[in-house]
Order: sequence, then structure tokens, then C-alpha cells
Amino acid sequence: MSLNNTPAANRLHIVLFGKRNSGKSSLINALTGQDTALVSDIPGTTTDAVSKAMEIQHIGPCLFIDTPGFDDEGELGEMRITRTLKAIERTDIALLLCEDGNCEDEKQWMEQLNKRNIPVILILNKADIRKDIASTRDRIEKECGQNPLIISAKEQTGIEKILQAILEKLPADFGQQTITGDLVKEGDLVLLVMPQDIQAPKGRLILPQVQTMRELLDKKCLVMSCTTDKIAATLQALSYPPKLIITDSQVFHAVYEQKPAESLLTSFSVLMAGYKGDILYYMEGASASYISHRPPHPTITGIDSRSLHSCPCHRGHRQSKASTYVA
Repeated sequence: MSLNNTPAANRLHIVLFGKRNSGKSSLINALTGQDTALVSDIPGTTTDAVSKAMEIQHIGPCLFIDTPGFDDEGELGEMRITRTLKAIERTDIALLLCEDGNCEDEKQWMEQLNKRNIPVILILNKADIRKDIASTRDRIEKECGQNPLIISAKEQTGIEKILQAILEKLPADFGQQTITGDLVKEGDLVLLVMPQDIQAPKGRLILPQVQTMRELLDKKCLVMSCTTDKIAATLQALSYPPKLIITDSQVFHAVYEQKPAESLLTSFSVLMAGYKGDILYYMEGASASYISHRPPHPTITGIDSRSLHSCPCHRGHRQSKASTYVA
């Protein structure tokens, strides 16, 4: 898979935060070398998150995201701020633009980012038109506890300093995340049960299936595959039960009923949720729903109180540190 085709979930998410007219759109254009975002002197020009995928030398595939100003006003402004808050969930590294020495808003956003262990790079933009840069920089450092990088997105000065700072703040576990974690190792037998119904693209597999299969091959696992109606025949043809069975969510119950007791079972969607960082959110939601609507005999997708096994995820703050559960 080329860098141009790298899925967004596999890219380093670098998100720009700041007040309206702080120069976020100009900066993302300078960083990407393209007119990625619309630039205007009118505050609030960016009304929704704007993304641009590219590659940074020594880092690899990245996704730059420009967000609406967090000081927006009015009913629509509140909606835009909510979307900016949501962008934190996808952030690996934050570029926080400071407009002046009054950093009360920036401090609050730094706290939000720090709570999630997201590295923050402070930036003082518009160096080409500022008159007292030194004193503004000192005030920001005093207020926020970090010396901002002085740049001019318009003149494209200081961009290399930002790229270097990104490299230095790269999360230690970035690029180490895997889809299957430690569920399997070299030599383990894995069975992929992939229904080929009307929803499946004709003549090809869907991306999660391809990504999972490629990773298993890279791990030097023994990979078998079949459709749902051939599970019994496939298991009978094997000399020993598979260590792990991965299937589609829509046939999870049917596969569970036929799997050997010693085989672990999970779905492509559960693995990808853990890989992309959404699994904790789903688990919290499922737990809350279960508590509110607890049935007399608790079952979840046909799984009762029989033991569950866990697969630790490795996606830093963007990926849940909780376990991805398999039956």
C-alpha cells in the first residue's frame, strides 16, 4: 500500500487549534504546500474541519486537520466549537496558535489536551506584522509554561521549526500499533470467516479484511479463509483448531455456535475499532446500555458468561488502553 493510499487511521493526526483569524488556515497551507484551506481576513472563515493527507520526511504519512476557531460566537459558532472539541479525539499532536499575550482560552485548551496526554506545540504566528514579538512570547511562556515557536505562515518562515518540533514530540508508540495485537504470534493458525453476500464488493475483499490478512501474513501466521456456510467443512479439514477466528459482525453468532471451545473469536469491526481508537467509547456505551436494560439472563451477541480473552491495543491516547474483547 502506497503512502497516497494509506488509510487515515494509520496516519499521524496533526490538528491545528486556535482562535478565529489566528492564521490556522494559512499555516496548514504553508505546512502542506497547497491551498488546502480557504484563507480570509474575515473571522470564522473555517466553518468545519479541513483535512489534508501528506508525508513528512522522517515521520511518514500524516493527516493535517484545520479546525474552526474555538472563540466562535452565536448558535452556529457553538456548533463549530463542538466540532473542534470532537477533533481532540483524533489528535496525535496539537499545534496551538496563540494570537496575543492573553492566553486564558489557550490555557483551557492546553488543559483539555494535556488530560489526554496529547503533545502540544505552541505557535505565535504573524511574525511578519507583529511589533513586539519578544514581550508577547514571554507573556505566552509565562501563562502557558511553554515557549512558543515564532513563525510567519504568510512568509513561510519558521515552518521547518514546526516540523522539527513535531518529530521531537512524536508519540513513542506511534507506528507500533497492530490490528491483532498479541492475540496471535508466528506459527499460529488463524481462520478468517468472510461472508460474500450482496453487500460485499464483487470480485474483491473489503479493506479491513485485506489489512488484517496482510498483517497476519507479516506475522508469519498460518491463514485459512472460508465463507460462513463452509465453517464446518473447513474446521474438519484442519488437523487442529485455529488459535483465533475472525469473522464479520453480521454472522458472529453463527460462527460462535460452531467454533471449537479452545479457539478465540472476534470480528473485523471490533479489531478495527480498537485499531482506530474507538473501542473504549463503544465499550462505555455498551456498558451503560446494558446496565439500563439488563435482561434476566445476560447475553451479548450470543455470548454468555463464558470466559473472554483480551488483546491490548497500542495507539497511544487516540487508541483505547482498554482491551479488545474476543470470545
